[in-house]
Amino acid sequence: MKNMSKTLALSSAIAAGVMMAGASDVYAGKPTMEKCYGVAKAGKNDCAIKSQGTSCAGQAKKDGIADAWVYVPKGTCDKIVGGSTKPKAAAK
Repeated sequence: MKNMSKTLALSSAIAAGVMMAGASDVYAGKPTMEKCYGVAKAGKNDCAIKSQGTSCAGQAKKDGIADAWVYVPKGTCDKIVGGSTKPKAAAK
């Protein structure tokens, strides 16, 4: 029974380490991705909206906020109507 407990503890620690190492890729963005401003749907932005004072993902209150962004594959943003790789001035 003691050996089984040690094996379980060791395998759990290894699994947790592997999961934590992979999780950072989601937030850091991948080199093949870019931020695309002005195309996020309500509640689907990837992070921070200065004009609304939010600091986290999923807090866009409406579609197409000028300074809300989502990650898209590099080169795709320029093909999306209203998309920009640089933040736009928020409408007043």
